[in-house]
Formats: sequence, C-alpha cells, structure tokens
Amino acid sequence: MSITVRPASRSEVPAAAAVLAEAFATDPVLAEIRPSRPGEQREAVLGALFAALVRAVPEHARALDVALDGDRVVGAAFWQAPRPHAGGTVAFLRQVPELLRVLGVGGAFRALRHLRRMDRARPDAPHWYLAEIGVAAAARGQGVGGLLLEHALRRIDGLGADAYLESSTPQNRRLYRRHGFGDGAPITGFRAAAPVSMWRPAVA
Repeated sequence: MSITVRPASRSEVPAAAAVLAEAFATDPVLAEIRPSRPGEQREAVLGALFAALVRAVPEHARALDVALDGDRVVGAAFWQAPRPHAGGTVAFLRQVPELLRVLGVGGAFRALRHLRRMDRARPDAPHWYLAEIGVAAAARGQGVGGLLLEHALRRIDGLGADAYLESSTPQNRRLYRRHGFGDGAPITGFRAAAPVSMWRPAVA
C-alpha cells in the first residue's frame, strides 16, 4: 500500500466524511452525542453529519486532509484553525438544515450540550484543534493515522502553533503521544465515554 496525504478538494468532502463515519461508527463519545436508531444505516447518517460539521467551519479556518491509496480516500483528518473564525456564524447557519435532518431537534439540543462540555475543556491559548481523524477499516494497521498527523503537524509547526485534541480510547492516546501530545485532564459528564484532553506545544 502506497499512501499519499494531501489537502482534500471540495469534491472530496463526502468521501472524507464517509471514512470518518466508518471510523467513528462505534465511538463511545459520538454514541452519546448521536445514538443509533433502529433500522438506520448508521454510517450513511454519520457521513452526512461529518460532512455538515466540516462545512460548518469556513474554508479559510479549516484544514481537511485526506490519505489516498491510489485515488481512493482511506483516511481523513479535520482540523480547525485557532479561534475566532471570521464568517463562522454564517458557515454554521448554512448547515443547520442538514444538522437538524440528521440529529432532529431534540438530538441537536443533546449534541449541543455534549459539544459545549467538550468545548469548555479546550485551552484558552490559541491552537489548532483536531476535531476528527479516522482511517477506513481496510487500511488500518498500515500507519495511515500517523501519516495524517505528521502531514498536519508539519504545517502547524511551520506556523509556530500549538495543537489540541480529545481522545476517547487508550489506543489512540498512544498514537498521539508518539507525535508529541501530552495527556491533560479527563473530560467528565459522559455516561459511558471517558475522553481525555491532549495538548501539543508549538515546536520551534
């Protein structure tokens, strides 16, 4: 497998979202934010959710990277630039109809409560935020996640910027530690999930 990592084009947002949906289908944090419903095609639902979340951030304030095996997207990482994001409100409002379609009104309020809980754990210092990273099942164990992180962190280091993420599994935390992230405080308030904040200071 020969993997290429580069910024995604606009037309690749759905494919990147589909990979994230597959990777997060059983994620404990996402299961509380958007529980499964009987009879639904969960990966299709989550793909629509991730595409809307990406588009809810203005293009100038986000970085969506894809890992490609040939012309097939097998990994994706979605980063948000340091806040505030100019034009962020307009970008978000454009995605409200799709978010409501996926989440429902009650689900949207539940998701907002959980997302605010995650947001309160974020440091005040400016930072690039890794919102999501995922690898297709067929490509796992091949170092794709590490390649996506290396690609983004070279860009972030070039800016002299800090980076932040939340991790919900010990396995993922091992990967992030190898790339310079340190464990922070647990994020409480979830029933079954136990995400941990992780911070990576700027590398000179």
